[in-house]
Amino acid sequence: MKTIEKKPRGLTKYFKYAVYLGLFLTIGGAIPGLLTGWQPVTSGLVIAGGIVLLLWLLWMLTNAEGGWNPRSAQAGTNAFVATASVLVILGLINFLGVRYTERFDLTENQRFTLAPQSQQLVRNLPQPVKVWVFAGEPERGDLELLENYRSQAPNLFDFQYVDPSKQPTVARQFGVQSFGEVYLASEDGTRQQFVQTVSSASSLSEARLTSSLEQFTSDRSYKVYLLQGHGERPLEAGRGAISQAVASLQDKNFLVEPLNLARLPRVPPDAAVVVIAGPRQPLFAREVQALQAYLQQGGSLFVAIDPDTNTGLDPLLKEWGIQVDKTIAIDSSGSGGLVGLGPAAPLITNYGDHPIVRDFQGGYSFYPLARPLILSDVEGVESTPLLLTGEQSWAESTPENPDLKFDPQSDRPGPLPLGVAKTKAIATDTPTPEPATPEPTTPEETTPEETTSEAANPEETTPEETTPEETTPEEETSEEETPEAATPEQENPEAATPEGETPEETTQREARLVVIGNSEFAIDGNFQLQLNGDVFLNSVSWLSKQNEQTLSIRPKTVLNRRISMTPQQAQQLAWAAVGVLPLFGLLTAAGFWWKRR
Repeated sequence: MKTIEKKPRGLTKYFKYAVYLGLFLTIGGAIPGLLTGWQPVTSGLVIAGGIVLLLWLLWMLTNAEGGWNPRSAQAGTNAFVATASVLVILGLINFLGVRYTERFDLTENQRFTLAPQSQQLVRNLPQPVKVWVFAGEPERGDLELLENYRSQAPNLFDFQYVDPSKQPTVARQFGVQSFGEVYLASEDGTRQQFVQTVSSASSLSEARLTSSLEQFTSDRSYKVYLLQGHGERPLEAGRGAISQAVASLQDKNFLVEPLNLARLPRVPPDAAVVVIAGPRQPLFAREVQALQAYLQQGGSLFVAIDPDTNTGLDPLLKEWGIQVDKTIAIDSSGSGGLVGLGPAAPLITNYGDHPIVRDFQGGYSFYPLARPLILSDVEGVESTPLLLTGEQSWAESTPENPDLKFDPQSDRPGPLPLGVAKTKAIATDTPTPEPATPEPTTPEETTPEETTSEAANPEETTPEETTPEETTPEEETSEEETPEAATPEQENPEAATPEGETPEETTQREARLVVIGNSEFAIDGNFQLQLNGDVFLNSVSWLSKQNEQTLSIRPKTVLNRRISMTPQQAQQLAWAAVGVLPLFGLLTAAGFWWKRR
């Protein structure tokens, strides 16, 4: 007798697929519940999925293939267990992937990986730090950069985006003045520091953020002395003042103090940087000599010189291969109109390959009435132009003429350097020109302060072999009796190195100098426009030598790998794709058909 199979009717024939719905609901509620905590929605999904699975199991045991059939029940149970196992494994993989993330940067220049300096700094932060970005929707690149920082030390680094229009109270606490400002703040909110201003055209810089982190968490304060007494830019708020620049230096953990060299014999030994901003009267010869001595000891100097001024710094600048031209830089491209200025205010978009401006490519900075620089090579001095005018610029020799036109007879064509950074290696063990006979000293009488003052005054400096750490009293007595014997030892340090000498005593220090043919770019009102303030702050940071590693971080740009073709090449490629390749395929197929035939 033929057995007639009873087929399910209506919606019951689809009930066998309810197992997938039950598993979907259960896993869809269990995964977010385990990751973020159980909520009414996640708990409801798990309960609904369990009910659907229970109903499906009862239906399989009673209705599938003729009722309660152990064989069919076993097959259904095996299918259920296999499906559930696969989904559970996928859920566990998803759970572990969310909880324990691991990223692999396969880009050519490691675009999405922090520099080693940044990684080490974030991992070793002495205290938790939070970045506040006062902007609306975050830019994708900025968000990824901040996420990379947080992934290095989630318990020490955090960030938050705040819309100033929606949370004006928080913006007032930080003193936000423009949309897109970025600040660092301590965990208790007692310390704040401005980092930079971001926008769609200017993204968050890793070099600047790491540099700000280093300054913000550093216990050491660096002193910046601003020279006064020669008509320099006022430090207090007023017409032509640089109070905003001074406040920004203080925000970056610099100690700013005025300096009057007419009352001091030399630059204070704790000076990290000396700034000379727009002097109107020439410096005294003794002041220039004090600055030269400061540089010879490995100091750092920032000089901004305006037109129609005689600063008296020509002897110092000449030693470094710099001459400030008496002309005015003129840019006829019309770019100055972008900031409401004329051709006498060059808008700079071309920067040199230097840590100060390396991250500024494509950005704008402007310098009203700037004096070009004439650079020459000097042995032992490394030079890097910082600010370069465009091709349509020249050095105007007669700026008083209302009709500004390039005269090839008297004007110098561009591009013109408006700023330069110079470095010179200074040997710490350089012998004094006229060594004096040392007076008897004992280890008890010699102090570190006396040693510092002796190094600052070469006429009173004793030879290095007479320091208490390296010389016994008996050796001092013998050297006092025969001072001439010290001369060949100084000429050949390798042969005269005492046993107790350390490698640090033969290392070299580096003197640094930054010169810009304009100081108006840093005055109040211009300081916060475009990249003007960044040029000043980065110059002082580089001169202070406090963040060598962070300023050396190069920006990671996307390499252009697109294929550029001429119209003829594009047309040839189109004919190859539409005609040659299909024809080749048809001929190949016809050949195989003819061969098989």
